[in-house]
Amino acid sequence: MAPVPPPAPVESNPAQAVLVGLLNLSCLGLGYVLLKKWVQAAVCVLATAVLLLVALPADVDGVPTGVLVGYAAFLLAAAVDGARRGLRAPLALPAGAAATAGAGARRLALPLALGLVLLAVPVGGSVAYGAARDEAIEQSLLARLAEADKQVKSVEGQSFGGAEHTYGKALAVYQELGTKHAGSRAGRQVPDRLNDYYASVSAPYQQKKYCEAVPGLQHLRALPEKVDRALLDGLTGKADDPLAHSWYECGITGLARAGTEASAGDNLNALLSTFPESSYAKKVELTVREGLRTRGAAIAAGSTDPCDAVLELQRFRTTVDLLPKDTFAAVSTDTGKEIQKGDFACGVEQFKEKEFSEAVQTMNDYVKEYPGSAQVAHARSIAIAAEIADETPAAGNRLPSATVPGGSRMVMVVSNDGPGEVELLYTGPVTGRVTLKACGTCTAYGDLLARGAAKPKVCSGPSSKYPKATLWLPAGDYHFLQKRPGSGSLAAGDKSSTAKIEPGYSYTNCLYVTRGYGFGL
Repeated sequence: MAPVPPPAPVESNPAQAVLVGLLNLSCLGLGYVLLKKWVQAAVCVLATAVLLLVALPADVDGVPTGVLVGYAAFLLAAAVDGARRGLRAPLALPAGAAATAGAGARRLALPLALGLVLLAVPVGGSVAYGAARDEAIEQSLLARLAEADKQVKSVEGQSFGGAEHTYGKALAVYQELGTKHAGSRAGRQVPDRLNDYYASVSAPYQQKKYCEAVPGLQHLRALPEKVDRALLDGLTGKADDPLAHSWYECGITGLARAGTEASAGDNLNALLSTFPESSYAKKVELTVREGLRTRGAAIAAGSTDPCDAVLELQRFRTTVDLLPKDTFAAVSTDTGKEIQKGDFACGVEQFKEKEFSEAVQTMNDYVKEYPGSAQVAHARSIAIAAEIADETPAAGNRLPSATVPGGSRMVMVVSNDGPGEVELLYTGPVTGRVTLKACGTCTAYGDLLARGAAKPKVCSGPSSKYPKATLWLPAGDYHFLQKRPGSGSLAAGDKSSTAKIEPGYSYTNCLYVTRGYGFGL
């Protein structure tokens, strides 16, 4: 048998290699299909399918970098391998086609052009995927914007203190969107959203809730320190006037109100130091003075309870004393004068309302607090009369006079026939008190209530034996109260009595002690 000659070597075909390589770059392994390498073509299709599963639908994060690098390396390897295989691989030509080199090149022209066209598939896919990812990012940013809007809406109507954290989170989103994503659809809406944010935070001011508005307005005034100024769109400085107005209203309405004295001072001080040239700052002193004048006039006219008015004035002064001394020192002094008037009026009112123990305390405090006052003597008389009236209510039927009556006076000599010191209070046309020292040799008398007890012969010893005091009393009806503290086995005792002083007479009053209580004759 004749030997079979070896197959003729296949000539290399660069155009064919390029064609196969380009077709493999189409992501579908078409170069391998042309070479009838079905397994390799299936691997290319599978790799592309996996990439699509990972990449679609397009989201904000996109395809992981490792996947893209791996797929690109795979495509490049497939293109190189296809080109290598296609360089000398015989391709099935259409039946009857000439096998000349020129004819082969012409037959490859159309597939080569198709390969170039198919390169647009991965390129176009990349472009389309980029656009889809960009839209996904836009939607994500819009969703963040909507969530921030929702947060702002959720705290409307709440106090700023309770809502500050939520407002802060929304503001941080606005700041990020407006700066880091300024060109996005969401970023371009931030200035409008900040206007809505301003309206939400400042709502209490629009509702005339001035004290409640202060914290939010302070926050809004500080926005240029927290947010890019380019995003504020006219909001810079917008909160200044509302804040000054709120500080003024909150401070003035807090004057003399229980529990707000310090905060009222803080608000007015903040106004005076932050906006000293504002119209609100310039009328603080006038308004404070008018408030003092109104309260003082109400006390003088008797149109208000003077005791309540004093408490209000004391709170008023607490606030005034917190304000700048160089401006408000005179107001503080004037307030003290009105408080003094109110203290006296309060004691008088308590006496008239039969609140005798309170009147005693108020007038005694007045005497201690204002020793130089022209009303000290009158206040002392009212306190004495109230002390007597606390034991004998009839003694409180008439307020002691502020003036001393003229005319003749009668003598009353008061002696102490008791073992302890005794204080005698009296009120009538005149009011006063006198203290008699203890009688060193005097003792308590027997129980006058005991059956068969004889009337004691009080003050029957030598006149010099008994401590004495002389009273000069105008004619009239008097109430007396002797107050004797306890001594040894003797209990303390108060004893009230009445007497009528008539013109032309002199009187004696001997004070002595029986077991358990004092007694006056």
